[in-house]
Amino acid sequence: MPVGGGAPIVVQSMTKTDTRNVSATVAQIRRLEEAGCEVIRVAVPDREAAGKLGEIRKRIRIPLIADIHFDYRLALEALEQGVAGLRLNPGNIGSRERVARVVHAARERKVPIRIGVNAGSLEKALQKKYGGPAPEALMESALAHVRLLEDLDFNLIKISLKASDPLSTVEAYQKISRVTDYPLHIGVTEAGPPFSGGIKSAVGLGILLYQGIGDTLRVSLTADPVLEVRAAYHILRSLGLRRRGVEIISCPLCGRSQTRLLPVVRKIEAKVALWPEPLQIAVMGCPVNGPGEAREADVGIAAGKGVALLFRKGKVLRRVKETEMVGALLEEAEALRKQA
Repeated sequence: MPVGGGAPIVVQSMTKTDTRNVSATVAQIRRLEEAGCEVIRVAVPDREAAGKLGEIRKRIRIPLIADIHFDYRLALEALEQGVAGLRLNPGNIGSRERVARVVHAARERKVPIRIGVNAGSLEKALQKKYGGPAPEALMESALAHVRLLEDLDFNLIKISLKASDPLSTVEAYQKISRVTDYPLHIGVTEAGPPFSGGIKSAVGLGILLYQGIGDTLRVSLTADPVLEVRAAYHILRSLGLRRRGVEIISCPLCGRSQTRLLPVVRKIEAKVALWPEPLQIAVMGCPVNGPGEAREADVGIAAGKGVALLFRKGKVLRRVKETEMVGALLEEAEALRKQA
């Protein structure tokens, strides 16, 4: 999976299962693969979890990243198990000698290491120096770890500097992007539940991506990780950076609407949520913007009182009854899928 250097921005997520439970972990990863996840990270809290990585890796199709903290031996075991990458913070692995052992094993296998700095686990000395997890503190921590790896003749490096505050996150990435060319993994960490967390992620990631900052990303939500992947693609699509999945353009509803559009939108969204084809579907319910939006979409309906006009690629196909809207729209969308 190419990262950086002009490659498409990579969408990744992290499992929320117990890594020691191989069947549950593999099942979740396969759902994420179906949703478009391109890299998956798993927590490795102990030796038992580390020992399961090889079995997990053999049963999935996407690169497996091991998330390591505190115990350098877990990183060594993860590399033995054949993981595609490590995420670690060299500052909590221990002595330089222990870091050197991990780096040597990673270099032998050509396995990249992501230096992952988080506001919630920043070194106490830097917190004291900057009065908290300021963007400057996050950058100083990351660059110190980069120098350590470079001193050990290792440069297969990715960097992340995450905070739960979108503006702090943005400032940290802006600062470090000016001083290094290493690929950046971006995200607003611990963003929260789907509604508020999705908004925070869209704001923070949207600013960075619009400025050309970021090579991989994760939307971190307290939710099913499939929602993280779907949100990531919607953010990328809204900026014209990736085109995957269905975009629904729908009427916000007002007093001009003469049909019960909300259940229609919900049914269509549930059906097309995991379609990979980059289609645009319009579900409109008033005479002001409805026909225009429906005409511009790949397939759309402009609903009136009891009936709707069905559009496909700018042309009116036919009138359909309100009770037939969902089925007719999905039938045309399915036909477009086969041509995509």
